[in-house]
Amino acid sequence: MPGDPSRDAYLAEGNANQARKRVAADALIRGEDGRLLLVNPTYKAGWDLPGGMAEENEAPEDAVRRELREELGLTIASLRFLCVDWVEPHGPWDDLLGFVFDAGVLSTEQAAQMKPSDEEISEHHFFEVSEALPLLPDRQRARAVNALQVLDYGVPRYLRNGVAL
Repeated sequence: MPGDPSRDAYLAEGNANQARKRVAADALIRGEDGRLLLVNPTYKAGWDLPGGMAEENEAPEDAVRRELREELGLTIASLRFLCVDWVEPHGPWDDLLGFVFDAGVLSTEQAAQMKPSDEEISEHHFFEVSEALPLLPDRQRARAVNALQVLDYGVPRYLRNGVAL
């Protein structure tokens, strides 16, 4: 029965003991010329898709909108889900759910006004897709390749360690 204090306590105990998942949410953003936006984080080597980690109890689509606003000053109203990747534990990290959303095409004016607005991003650049993909870390590149294919074929994908099932 909802509102029963003993039932709520039982459920709260179960919630406290269940596994937690890390969640990342990234965006595919293209320029009018079809080039792909990447960002250069200050806290690690190499380039990334724009986006980042979700905060506690934050929906993935809210996380990517927040990250785009905080890091690039972009406000994105419309997102389309492209894929989610379950990544097994690796190195010091537990497993991860990595989401990729289509954040659309920026006009030339929007792209010109965009600038890193957070100390986590040193620069951003639009690359030809063939140039962008090799710049991404392996796991993120696998998600980006699948997400780009979803843009072409329209069917969202579930991935396991970057491989579509």
